[in-house]
Amino acid sequence: MEGMTSGDPLLHARALVLEDLSAAGLVDPHTVSLVEECVSSRRWWLSQWQQGEAYVEGLVAQDVQDALFDESRRWPVCAGCLDPIEHSLAIEPELGPDPHWVCSESGAVVAALGRLANGRGGPATS
Repeated sequence: MEGMTSGDPLLHARALVLEDLSAAGLVDPHTVSLVEECVSSRRWWLSQWQQGEAYVEGLVAQDVQDALFDESRRWPVCAGCLDPIEHSLAIEPELGPDPHWVCSESGAVVAALGRLANGRGGPATS
């Protein structure tokens, strides 16, 4: 997926989010349906604001994260902190290009969106 610059930005966002869900073992029919719903709603949003194309990757990830949280499922969970209280990773920037996951407690960068399998949910060691 790296170097992908053309095509449907929402399909690219979908692929990145599914890659990170897969890293957590959360790809099942219900979760994929949630992703599809989030992509569909962002398609309308993007049709209203074409300049938002650079932001849809992070927004789709946030939408999926919110939908899972509404079902009492936390994703993605930070696995790299010593904090005994389970907490999520967050997408930063909230509205910007090149989204990445950060620990919501420490602020440490964990991985780029679509790369959680490499970051394993803990702070990046680059």
